[in-house]
Amino acid sequence: MASVSSEKQLKYDRAYLRLAASWAGLSHCMRKKVGAIIVKDGMIISDGYNGTPSGFDNCCENELGETQWYVLHAEANAILKVAKSTNNCSGATLYLTLSPCKDCSKLVIQSGIKRVVFQNGYKDPEGINFLVQAGIDVEQIENIEDGEK
Repeated sequence: MASVSSEKQLKYDRAYLRLAASWAGLSHCMRKKVGAIIVKDGMIISDGYNGTPSGFDNCCENELGETQWYVLHAEANAILKVAKSTNNCSGATLYLTLSPCKDCSKLVIQSGIKRVVFQNGYKDPEGINFLVQAGIDVEQIENIEDGEK
């Protein structure tokens, strides 16, 4: 049986993953909508979803349905938002609807995030493998509903 503190943490983890899923709905991308929430010391310090850089057309795919090279991933957007603020990601937890790719895992490590919680796995597990190799606590929670009615 899980301890009270881990049960409470799981409840918070699921709630933050549900927020990330809501945030993913803001993405204009057609192929995949991904959301991210960064939490530090019990407070949400940033959020993001995949999309084009500010000032660009919100169309994420080309006429062939392929993702444009300049589309930013959700975690990159969330980390970059923190970089523009007075806050930092040191010791924070990143909640994602989709596990990070290899490129985003480098950003996660460099930003000081210490924990990554995700719902669905990305097709290439190398990003997760790299995070684990770097000592980041990584956890997948597929069922984000609490089970409480």
